Amino acid sequence: MQSKKIFLSALLILIITTTGFSVKNKPNTDLPKLSKESALEFSKLALKCIQKEYPNKLDHVMNNEGEVQPPSVLHPSFYGCFDWHSSVHGHWMLVRLLKLFPDLENAVEIRKALNENLTEANIKVEVEYLDQPNRKSFERTYGWAWLLKLAEELNSWNDTQGKIWAANLKPLADAIVQRYLDFFPKQNYPIRTGVHPNTAFGISFALDYARSIKNYQLESLLTERGMTYYFNDENYDAKWEPGGEDFFSPSLMEADLMRRILEPKHFAEWFKKFLPDFTRTKSLLEPAIVTDRTDPKLVHLDGLNLSRAWCMFGIANHLPENNIIRKTLIDSAIKHAEAGLQYITSGNYEGEHWLASFAVYMLSEIK
Repeated sequence: MQSKKIFLSALLILIITTTGFSVKNKPNTDLPKLSKESALEFSKLALKCIQKEYPNKLDHVMNNEGEVQPPSVLHPSFYGCFDWHSSVHGHWMLVRLLKLFPDLENAVEIRKALNENLTEANIKVEVEYLDQPNRKSFERTYGWAWLLKLAEELNSWNDTQGKIWAANLKPLADAIVQRYLDFFPKQNYPIRTGVHPNTAFGISFALDYARSIKNYQLESLLTERGMTYYFNDENYDAKWEPGGEDFFSPSLMEADLMRRILEPKHFAEWFKKFLPDFTRTKSLLEPAIVTDRTDPKLVHLDGLNLSRAWCMFGIANHLPENNIIRKTLIDSAIKHAEAGLQYITSGNYEGEHWLASFAVYMLSEIK
């Protein structure tokens, strides 16, 4: 109970902190900011689960009876946090928080857990798992994207242990890159969903990674796929959002990808055609309501509020400074951030094993 009170106090500080967000028509906006206190509480949530094997929801096609194995045998690096992808973005969050706050109170504990999980031997088993028959679609593309985000974070960290973990992870990152290169030329149609297979999200994080390591082959493919899938989209009807178990907004995630591809002027033109009624679309501008945080699907909507906020902050940052939509985006993003941040620690594992990662990424989008 005391820990929860401290965390809520940290969130209150976080929500009222002013940052230097560059919005000319709305200076001095009160925006959420990642504080050291909230970073500590977020990190505790990941530490509670990255080595917690059960409960566990495996995405596991068994080729024979010999593959009836516990999660820690199948996935010695990413067996915790209920499922593989949540474990991956829990690891990403711990790395990001260590980079931002190297003197965190629990830094030694974080490093110990990362060192135990991200070993060369463990990653080798993860790669071997992917290479088995009937695993082409394993974690496609949500887990793929988060794995590359973890690799990107490690590659950009000037830290002795971080460099070792980056080298250890590289074979798995390379295997995921090859899966992108093999799969996307075959996918004729984007997956427009508010959950894991969302194509726009899968491309977005992979594009960040490709640019960070200067993989021009991957960057070229992802840029071409994004343009082919989305450039001609117009008059999207956002009144059908959100779906009842969404943690992504299909429309905003698509826009968040396109702002990575198009220059600001051309992106503004595209966005106006894509969501011409954006400023009047209440279903996008108001946070989603969660009725039961013990339900693993309904609690997705807390994640939706956080991912909508990161999309809106990212989109606003990429629009020309005189674009009038920026104020609407920022106002709505703040509402969504506040709604999502209230419930990172609900006391229910259904949300606590993953929501903090979304919160940290969202806060990272505030420039």
